[in-house]
Amino acid sequence: MPHLQSPLTRKLSAFVALSGTDLDLLARFHQRRRTFLSGHALIHEGQTNSAAFILAEGWACSYKMLPDGGRQIVDFQLPGDFLGLRSILFRTSDHGVEAITRIEASEVLASDILDAFARAPRLATAVLWAASRDEAMVVEHLVNLGRRSADERMGHFLLELGARLKLVGVGDQTGFDCPLTQYHLADALGLSAVHVNRVLRQLREEGLLTFQKGRVTFDDFARLRERVGFDTSYLDQEGPLLR
Repeated sequence: MPHLQSPLTRKLSAFVALSGTDLDLLARFHQRRRTFLSGHALIHEGQTNSAAFILAEGWACSYKMLPDGGRQIVDFQLPGDFLGLRSILFRTSDHGVEAITRIEASEVLASDILDAFARAPRLATAVLWAASRDEAMVVEHLVNLGRRSADERMGHFLLELGARLKLVGVGDQTGFDCPLTQYHLADALGLSAVHVNRVLRQLREEGLLTFQKGRVTFDDFARLRERVGFDTSYLDQEGPLLR
């Protein structure tokens, strides 16, 4: 069945060996599947009574808007990720979510999640792991913005995206297809678009990575990891801990 190989199933299975009951409940999460075009805002900052979504295909981003119209991208969402999970638990959404590409996502209500948690504690544990992993990535992004140089920031972030995509069967150690523009990277990494271009050129000239024509290629994966201090332990995706 399609849900057995869905990105969400693959992702949660990295932590918990899911039972038949768990898989049946996960299948219910995909009943209200919808398609959104690039640029569509699925969730608005300040919105009340929001739904959450599970991303099945495509890329999205979560962001905060500043009073002067500037935007800080908090993270990019990939297949298997929840979109706006906090939005169904908080009274008011604290961030916006926008489709970067054409996406397919399943709408999930608070009642769906709470019912699944009541029926399947192991599944609840897996979703808690996914939320905790997202928090660990935000911590790493704070270190990126506050302490890493621009080239370290870029290399670390692209390696993280590659590791996340590999988990759901989309990318591998050689690289991944990437729809992000230099403006997306600028808004996520606290750089100007001009600086992004300069940093990417520097990394390419050093033979570490190339980002051209919508694809990130790791030209020297091991040396890039060492150069930017990338350690995958915070992603916690080396295999199920609970069986």
